[in-house]
Amino acid sequence: MITRYIEKFILDDLGEKMVFIAGPRQVGKTTFARFLGEKYFPGRTLYLNWDSREDRKIILAGKFQAEKKLIIFDEIHKYGGWKGYLKGVYDKYREKFKMLVTGSARLDIYRKGGDSLLGRYYYWRLHPLSLKEIIKGKSHITPFGELKFANSGKEIKEKFQILLHFGGFPEMVVKQSDKDLRRWHNEHIDRVVKEDIRDIENVRDLSALQVLVEILQEKVGSLLSLNSLKEDLNVTHKTISLWMDILERFYCHFRIYPFKSKKINSLRKEPKMYLWDWSEIRNKGARLENMAASHLLKFCHFLHDAYGHKASLHFLRDIEKREVDFLVAIENKPWFCAEVKSSPVGITPSLRYFGEKLKVPFSYVIVGEQGVDYVQDKIRVISADKFLTALV
Repeated sequence: MITRYIEKFILDDLGEKMVFIAGPRQVGKTTFARFLGEKYFPGRTLYLNWDSREDRKIILAGKFQAEKKLIIFDEIHKYGGWKGYLKGVYDKYREKFKMLVTGSARLDIYRKGGDSLLGRYYYWRLHPLSLKEIIKGKSHITPFGELKFANSGKEIKEKFQILLHFGGFPEMVVKQSDKDLRRWHNEHIDRVVKEDIRDIENVRDLSALQVLVEILQEKVGSLLSLNSLKEDLNVTHKTISLWMDILERFYCHFRIYPFKSKKINSLRKEPKMYLWDWSEIRNKGARLENMAASHLLKFCHFLHDAYGHKASLHFLRDIEKREVDFLVAIENKPWFCAEVKSSPVGITPSLRYFGEKLKVPFSYVIVGEQGVDYVQDKIRVISADKFLTALV
């Protein structure tokens, strides 16, 4: 069992409130939750899955074995009245049981309306495995401080190549089989669309939604135009916008938006889009960029979920079409920006320009070629396998 990066934080939070863990299908939420139960509450954990008929009876009856200490509610968001149910159970049994709630749809989407569970839970997002996790590295993060990198030896280089090729979902990282990876790609989206989305969302044309998923693989890292997508699928703008939101809620893709600042003539329109499973991307350069984007998003989410920092991931683009792939900010204040390149081709003028205009403390060029690490004009050019060791 790979030690997940949020283990000790979850354990601490369980001592205070309910803990929600959301994330993509098969990212390891259930395995992680049950592992926590076995490790810290052996023999005293009650695991209840809404998809199980017998477990549903126990959930609806609200009768839990007295000797248990931890209750795990898995996929309970599929129950229409889940928020009110959890509120009632928590208020009644908060002194008796610790409660862990997991789900493959975003458990926080109801925040747009009234939040009946406000103050009763901590919310965590479980990401795919990162390089730091599989090398069992320790994080040393100081907001607005310089990133701390590990020396990239043979093991790190090998683990990086495994992640780049097989993606970060635990099953594929463990199996490391091209045959299984192909079968994973064939089955994974089918299950998300035909099982998870079908159970919760009202989408009439699921086959068209699957076609959209296939199209998105070719849009990674570029400005995302909904008008272009609606023409590809011959649907209305309202429909394509709804579908994109649904796929994002179910962790098929994520979007990052341009950083807005009065110091630059920021582009304020289309976002850029990336996949949670970068192993699906055929183009090697786009896959490397997506892998970097996923690690950076995980880094930002961790800073928010663990420490309360309002960390956010953006890209930079202005009306003169100068562009930088990524900017990490806290409280809308730039911390570091990064460009991703397949090979070291020098410092781009855009990276220098935005770094100076926004007074970004640190700038990096992340390259796919191994063994690269040098500083030029205060910008660090560094191999991706070494750069990613600074994250979580």
